[in-house]
Amino acid sequence: MTRASTALNALLDAAPRFLFFTGKGGVGKTSLSCATAIALAERGRRVLLISTDPASNLSEVLGTPVGSTPVPLPWPSSLWALDIDPEAAARDYREKVLAPYRQTLPAAMVAGIEEQLSGACTTEIAAFNEFSRYLGQPEATRTYDHVVFDTAPTGHTLRLLQLPAAWNQFIDTNTSGTSCLGPLSGLAGQKELYAQTLAALSDPARTQLILVSRAERAALAEAERSRGELQAIGLRNIHLILNGLFAGDRGDPVAAAMVRRQQAALLELPEGLRELPFSEVALRPHNLNGVKNLSALMKGEREPDAIFELESSSPRIDTPPLSDLIDQLEAQGRGVIMTMGKGGVGKTTLASAIAVALASRGHPVHLTTTDPAAHLDCTLSEVLPHLEVSRIDSKQEVEAYTREVLATAGAGLDDENRKLLEEDLRSPCTEEIAVFRAFAAEVDRGQRQFVVLDTAPTGHTLLLLDATEAYHRDVLRNRSELPEAVCHLLPRLRDPNYSRVIIVTLPEFTPVHEALSLQADLRRAGIEPYAWIVNQSLSPLPLSHPVLMARQANEAPHLAEVKSTASRWAVVPWQLDEPTGVDALLRLIQPTAEMEPAS
Repeated sequence: MTRASTALNALLDAAPRFLFFTGKGGVGKTSLSCATAIALAERGRRVLLISTDPASNLSEVLGTPVGSTPVPLPWPSSLWALDIDPEAAARDYREKVLAPYRQTLPAAMVAGIEEQLSGACTTEIAAFNEFSRYLGQPEATRTYDHVVFDTAPTGHTLRLLQLPAAWNQFIDTNTSGTSCLGPLSGLAGQKELYAQTLAALSDPARTQLILVSRAERAALAEAERSRGELQAIGLRNIHLILNGLFAGDRGDPVAAAMVRRQQAALLELPEGLRELPFSEVALRPHNLNGVKNLSALMKGEREPDAIFELESSSPRIDTPPLSDLIDQLEAQGRGVIMTMGKGGVGKTTLASAIAVALASRGHPVHLTTTDPAAHLDCTLSEVLPHLEVSRIDSKQEVEAYTREVLATAGAGLDDENRKLLEEDLRSPCTEEIAVFRAFAAEVDRGQRQFVVLDTAPTGHTLLLLDATEAYHRDVLRNRSELPEAVCHLLPRLRDPNYSRVIIVTLPEFTPVHEALSLQADLRRAGIEPYAWIVNQSLSPLPLSHPVLMARQANEAPHLAEVKSTASRWAVVPWQLDEPTGVDALLRLIQPTAEMEPAS
């Protein structure tokens, strides 16, 4: 960085009314947004903390239950928190749309509208309406001095922030009176709210975006992409926080590698990020859970060395290598392998490692991603025999889907009705449908070869699975209107001989508990996880730096929890070199060897 870092306290001094924390999954947005809200409340401000993340973990981080309506924290006394519950918001939205029609339309027509409102698009717009209310309706937050938003991982957040303009444009140009969300009257009533929301987001005097990143190449590349897209839609008051910075190796080779990797990433910092004001936060020896630890974070307090010198009283847990899991996956010969989990746990890296391992053993493999924030080209930049790499590009899928619909359903329409169809296809919901169909086509390829799918962070992935269920209901009613790949998708996802879901996590409190929640959701959808992978673990490594030893000791209970719940599991140690390229990815597969950086 070419400029001096801004102290976090100085950032608080200049805090506007609305603060948004965003960035790649796993960089510390929730911890920092909670710590900021606590610090503002400790200054006597009345603060409302809101999570817009479908996979929110506010309750765990704060150490107190948080619901879908503002609840006061026991301390500080001037802080309230809430989770926007997408499912509850969708139920309320459906009822609001349906209520005027229940007494005036036949039951069959009401049922048809209700079915139309059952998909992921409705969930998204309903949650967005709740978000907009706290940003665009002054009366909703009049009693608070600050509103702090903990947002979902970046791809979802960018879509969220773009929705006001997208839906307002759709409402302005729609003449049919309907949309993929049912009667347009249920949406048009929100037009003024969306306009107010967009105005608040774009006003630097009222709103500041805090872009959080780790000092890692992939995280910084994602932060730069976010910066460009945020500024392109008029959000220019952006502050960068570099989280988890580590200094001083004390002769520990792992600590020295952390410093080296961090410095290399910062030397390549994109120019757009260099221009932003920024703050730095040091790596902590413990999980940032509970108000006390979060309060200390914003004050810049450093724990005494005694806190780091933990006794190794926890029993040592054998950590099975990823190579054992690869052997079991290879035995199937073909099929779909999906990596799922909280954003930032390493799904892209491990999907790439699995694909490279199978391809290096001579199997044809197709590696692809549904995650808008994934960087497969950064993780795997080389050509490898037997391996094909692609990405489901939402813009391209929307264009292809639109052409297909106009060429089929629109072929026999007169000019007026064709214009109505074109209007409907301009709805933001079209993107969800188009990406979903591409996802189904990739799963279909598993009949002939290995398909490794790097899926989006947890909340988005669950919306995709919800869409699968909604589409499956449509398939059962009318199979002829959907591609065959879509018709067979849900049964294939539920077939353990066809699809294998691998839950990826980190050996930390929040990622493990969120992974357990994901496992429960998958099981409710009739999908049994095949295995767990614990990534970036310090437990298999020889360490001497007290901060790292403390973090290593803190891993033991989380590894024990994974071992007790997973039918199969593997542990991937933290790497001295960034795991990019074929050779580095193959090193992830092997049992822990001597800790030496690659030459």
